[in-house]
Amino acid sequence: MNGGFIIVEPLDVVKMLETETAPATATPALPPELQSPRAKLVYLYLTTNGSATVSEMCDSLGMKKISLYGILKTLRKEGLIDHDQETYTPT
Repeated sequence: MNGGFIIVEPLDVVKMLETETAPATATPALPPELQSPRAKLVYLYLTTNGSATVSEMCDSLGMKKISLYGILKTLRKEGLIDHDQETYTPT
């Protein structure tokens, strides 16, 4: 100690930051059968948010409902999502 102050070396600051920083959350893996960029976007949206309605996806993703219905139908056929009335969820 020097006059009531603690002298911190730069390496100690880096170590403190490394231990105090929250670990990054992993991005869900994309199924290999998804080829369309839009299908990947919808799938990632659902896996990140847990569930959503078509209206919520339209607002959040900036996609038209007609496009979403086709993508959601494909994702359901692939067994990647389920739906209960208006809500879609990843399997």
